[in-house]
Amino acid sequence: MNFQMIALYAGAFLLALGLLVLIHELGHYFAARRCGVKVLRFAIGFGPVVWSRRFGRDQTEWALGLLPLGGYVKMLDEREGEVAASELPRAFNQQPVGRRAFIVVAGPVANLLLAIFLYWLVFMAGTTELKPRLGVPPPESPAATAGIETGFTVRAVNGKSIASWQDLRWEVMRQTMDTVALELDGTTSQGSSVIYHLDNLRFSLAEVEKDPLTPLGLLLYRPPLPAIVGQIMPASAAAMAGFRTDDRVLEIDGKKISEWADVGAIVRHAGGRPLVFMIDRAGQQMTLTATPQLSDEGGARVGRLGVAVKEDGAVMRDMTTLVRYNPWEAAARAVIKTWDTAMISLRMMGRMIMGELSWKNLSGPVTIADYAGQTARLGLSYYLSFVALISISLGVLNLLPIPVLDGGHLMYYLAEFIKGKPLSDRVLAIGQQVGFAILALLMLFSFYNDFNRLFSS
Repeated sequence: MNFQMIALYAGAFLLALGLLVLIHELGHYFAARRCGVKVLRFAIGFGPVVWSRRFGRDQTEWALGLLPLGGYVKMLDEREGEVAASELPRAFNQQPVGRRAFIVVAGPVANLLLAIFLYWLVFMAGTTELKPRLGVPPPESPAATAGIETGFTVRAVNGKSIASWQDLRWEVMRQTMDTVALELDGTTSQGSSVIYHLDNLRFSLAEVEKDPLTPLGLLLYRPPLPAIVGQIMPASAAAMAGFRTDDRVLEIDGKKISEWADVGAIVRHAGGRPLVFMIDRAGQQMTLTATPQLSDEGGARVGRLGVAVKEDGAVMRDMTTLVRYNPWEAAARAVIKTWDTAMISLRMMGRMIMGELSWKNLSGPVTIADYAGQTARLGLSYYLSFVALISISLGVLNLLPIPVLDGGHLMYYLAEFIKGKPLSDRVLAIGQQVGFAILALLMLFSFYNDFNRLFSS
């Protein structure tokens, strides 16, 4: 990865993180102001202060820290210092429990509102997506048993409208968490309307967490493409073997190659083993020897050559569709998308706690930075969708009843409301220690998963 690529990935990550933290803390800030609480400091980032200014009637200090990995809003509070008698009504700890809860919950809510806004922009602008067209299902898979034929285009899943391959993945994952049957409504390659039923689905949550479609035999349709090399990845097995753009693969280890899918099928199962390629380069035949590099894919080790097929413009246009909605429909879909994502996130967290899902699903800063860079390279709509997803995750995470998080404070306020008085300082101190321990454990798992993914790929 060159310097420009590193700068893109780092910049995309820091921009996303900075925006999410800013919106979260602004939620707390405006809620505090609305409740008449005095805000002493609004800070983005930790560590040494690189910039600060005071503004407003209260001379609130606005500051930027060197490490942009969080932020905070410091309010007037007797527990953190002496407060003049004249300003006691504006102290946070003097507010009724309802107001304090409102101020605390405003941060996560701001993240959820940001996600709705970003999805609204994306849905209005439109994105070019793959059509939800299915390929040949593997033998004995639920899709094969249902009789699904290649070229079938899905239009609805259990009555829910589907516009793209991404919609299909999302809806199948959502539905399979609650049901053992799917109804796929769509059209065949000949244009006939058909409804397929996938009944008595039985597979583990571990399979769904990796890919909700593959266990069902719902594979993306791949049109036959000539075995002509398009893009070659730097430092890949293909680059080291001497492949060039526009090389046509004729044979691999003596086996005739008729289309690009044949190349992929052989390479995937030959990781670490040398393959002899016969190619046609500008009318001249020659042989090249390449050893596919092993790479992790959904827990399996597969071979990677590091090349992409030469794209056919007409085929790509037939494979994709522009998904776009008017402002009102985009707003409704943005709210539903945010709600569904938040609910699935909560359920996934619950199942990880219960041991039903792997803790390998946890991702840390390295993985998030990688996805930020990848989506930034794809385009603005993809990047905004990624930021919306992370904003939802941040909002949901902060609402968990873990001490030191916003949800932990809400838990304290609920206990205070029931008891009629605040919890003791000792209980709060113990809760804070437990909260920090839980967060440290989560960070440990996420960093382990990050580096495990990094080194395994």
